[in-house]
Amino acid sequence: MRVARLQTTFDVDIAYRHFPLHPETPEAGLTLEELFAGRNIDIPAAQARMVHLMAEEGLPYGERTMTYNSRLAQELAKWAETQSGGPQIHNTLFQAYFVDHANLAKIDNLIAIAEQVGLPAVEARKVLVERRFRESVDADWQRSRELGITSVPTFVIGNRGLVGAQPYEQLESLVTSVSAQHREN
Repeated sequence: MRVARLQTTFDVDIAYRHFPLHPETPEAGLTLEELFAGRNIDIPAAQARMVHLMAEEGLPYGERTMTYNSRLAQELAKWAETQSGGPQIHNTLFQAYFVDHANLAKIDNLIAIAEQVGLPAVEARKVLVERRFRESVDADWQRSRELGITSVPTFVIGNRGLVGAQPYEQLESLVTSVSAQHREN
């Protein structure tokens, strides 16, 4: 993975920030046709592009037909990051959504994912039912708006960003240019 390679090469910390990706999506989800209605998007071509991009990254990718609201998954991830071994949840959520086609708006599905990474199910359920990390995710969404982020992934270092699934060399260039700028100041 490009991000893991950056971490190794530059000894950088990665902080995930959450983004309001289709927040209007109902709990039951939407078909991709419903999601992209009126947007003139060739869904089979977009799917083929995603398969290619994921393969380049060494990531699995299933044939998606649905999209689901990810708000609760984001809140679960925020909590998981505060737990020992919890940051692993990002990869597990990715797998559940993009490969296993899990509805991440369903609390029971999220509890199962939390358990997969060794997090306590009872605590995960409390976090989700009580919405304990709502404000943390709201702050991430606000920061996304402030930075003008409109899609994922977006990589941000300082006040510079790079949008989209970029080649490793582009990410490396971003890190080195920001690092050089910090050394000069």
